[in-house]
Amino acid sequence: MQPHELLDPAFREFLASGKDIWSLQTLPAIKARVHTTFKTPEQARGKSVWTTAHDGERLRLCLYKPDGVVQSTPCPVILYIHGGGFVLGQPEMADDYLADLATQLAVLIVAVDYRLAPEHPFPTPLEDCYTALGWIFAQQHELNVDTGRALIMGHSAGGGLAAALAILARDRGAYPIAGQVLIYPMLDYRTGTADSPHRNVTTGVVGWPPQANRFCWDCLHGKQTLDQQQTGRFSPALQADLSELPPTFVSVGALDLFLEEDVAYALKLSRAGVAVELHVYPGAPHMFDQYPGAITEQSRLDAARALRRMITND
Repeated sequence: MQPHELLDPAFREFLASGKDIWSLQTLPAIKARVHTTFKTPEQARGKSVWTTAHDGERLRLCLYKPDGVVQSTPCPVILYIHGGGFVLGQPEMADDYLADLATQLAVLIVAVDYRLAPEHPFPTPLEDCYTALGWIFAQQHELNVDTGRALIMGHSAGGGLAAALAILARDRGAYPIAGQVLIYPMLDYRTGTADSPHRNVTTGVVGWPPQANRFCWDCLHGKQTLDQQQTGRFSPALQADLSELPPTFVSVGALDLFLEEDVAYALKLSRAGVAVELHVYPGAPHMFDQYPGAITEQSRLDAARALRRMITND
């Protein structure tokens, strides 16, 4: 069957979506168009606070507290990293989802407004995420959170940064992470190129295309040369050692360009002795959960259940 025939009817709108050609020339217009769909920080349900990044620049964090919860004891905390191909996006793109999730799980969610490529290539976005993680640990008493139940979570490029952050935090040894939830994560810079080990004629036809993927990875990479350790943090799929990482949840649509890299990463984690939960949703392209439907409802329920299990250590 062709990819369009495999598409779940709930996601038919993906067939009518435009086919942008991503380039340095078109990126400003694409970014402006996408960002008009987000709430402004003033409209958002999250509260903005500021800290200082590793290079002295200001870094914005958005805090989502559970509504109607009397917090007498420290609560779990989730560091959330937004998607956008490393080149666009901000926490407000998931504002309602994060606010509702914070209340559903009775947790504090801290979403980091990391700096974007190509103006800020690797490792700045990752180091911004690490700064946010460190801020949570430094402010744990003021925030009234239990850093023994600190999780990281991200969608798409944010899922890739979350995976890289788990590796970085393990290597530096300062901030233990209790679990990571990776929603259709962007993990392998080779996907969509001639060098990709993953070839599947049903993926990347509907939704996020190979050309955009190549462009965004190039923006994150910039003109620098990366050594082996840096490459594994830049593109977690190429990380040689995945041992001692926290329990991991991975989910992806069966038509997503990232299907094979995500499944391969989950298997690689399992082989390294990491507890893994993997979900593949039939008929679903990249970012399918932006549209209502039974599969979207199931995927959100699965992610929430995984987060709850990690929080309670069940």
